[in-house]
Amino acid sequence: MSVTRIAVQDWLFSDFVSRFAAAFETMTGERPEISRVEPAEGAVEESPAPGGLRWRQPFSGLPGALWIVAAEADWAAAGGSVMRAAGLTEEDPSKLKSEYLEILNQTLAGIAQTMAERLGREVVSQGGEESGSSGGEIVWATFSVRLGETPAKFGVGLESALSEDFVKSATRAIETAARIETAPETQTAPEKASTFDLLFDVELPVSVSFGRAQVALKDVLKLTTGSIVELNRAIGDPVEVIVNNCVIARGEVVVVEGNFGVRIQQVISRQERLRTLT
Repeated sequence: MSVTRIAVQDWLFSDFVSRFAAAFETMTGERPEISRVEPAEGAVEESPAPGGLRWRQPFSGLPGALWIVAAEADWAAAGGSVMRAAGLTEEDPSKLKSEYLEILNQTLAGIAQTMAERLGREVVSQGGEESGSSGGEIVWATFSVRLGETPAKFGVGLESALSEDFVKSATRAIETAARIETAPETQTAPEKASTFDLLFDVELPVSVSFGRAQVALKDVLKLTTGSIVELNRAIGDPVEVIVNNCVIARGEVVVVEGNFGVRIQQVISRQERLRTLT
């Protein structure tokens, strides 16, 4: 099984739409309408808003970067929507820009998390910066965003180094998982030990998720001592045991010598874990 460059590009563009909409909804309480602007037949899509704000975002462990560009009117409209949702009227460009960049930070952090799930290793969005020019080959897509009654347009670009390396890394992750899944049970113990002994001392972060919730910024600002945030899980539902951003088991909460613990009730199958990589 392999991953194509086109498939990676389409997936990353789709993930940008989903993550941008989620970040905007979290900060304003309103989910924007987003659609891709298709180029004319036979035309090669280029970077929109050449004189606008151009943000270049690399990711740890991957070469190349992802670009997000917007004209001043468009990023100011996004920042203004956040300010109005908080009950503020603001025209200072620096403050509008700060709110817009916060939307981008949440969007890019979410994309990094999805990358990590696809590759089976940690990926972090770090070292992003404004940049006036972009070198090398970049594949662009333009998206139309309606922020309430205000239309805006954003361009997303993928440097060829990022998409090509992601193809290779994702293909290796899938093939490795497939070999583990189909490995014959007759393999001798010494052969298994020589492979897995190298991994036994690796420490992985383990966390337990009781549930999640999305809260509008205006509601977050109202939180005080005694406030209750309702999660998306009932009392009797099992909690999730998460290792390195991957759910590996579910169980119930117990108390062990005064400390909280989790009694495992269900271990996620290899097939289900493999599906998170494809």
